Amino acid sequence: MAITNVTDQNFSNETGSGVVLADFWAPWCGPCKMIAPVLEELDSEVGDKVKIVKLDVDENQETSAKYGVMSIPTLLVFKDGEVVDKVVGFQPKEALAELLNKHA
Repeated sequence: MAITNVTDQNFSNETGSGVVLADFWAPWCGPCKMIAPVLEELDSEVGDKVKIVKLDVDENQETSAKYGVMSIPTLLVFKDGEVVDKVVGFQPKEALAELLNKHA
C-alpha cells in the first residue's frame, strides 16, 4: 500500500478501521524529513497489515489540536479509530516495526 496524505476533512475516515500509523509532520521539519524514508520502507514491509497516513500540521491544525500534537514528528497508532500508542520524534525503523507489530 502507498502512504496516503490526509487532511482534517478525511482524517477520521482514513484512521477509522484497522491499524493505522498517522505521521504528523511539516515540510520545514528536519526530523520529519529524516523519518519519511523510514516510513516508506516500513510501508513496503507491513503495508498489508498497517496503513500509514501523513498529516501536514501546518495545513490541518484542527486534527493536530484534537490529538494534542505539540512536537513533530508525532506518530500516533490508531486501532479502529482509537489512539493506542504515541511516539514523538525520530525513531529508527526497528523501533517503529516493533511498535506496529504490537498492535497489528
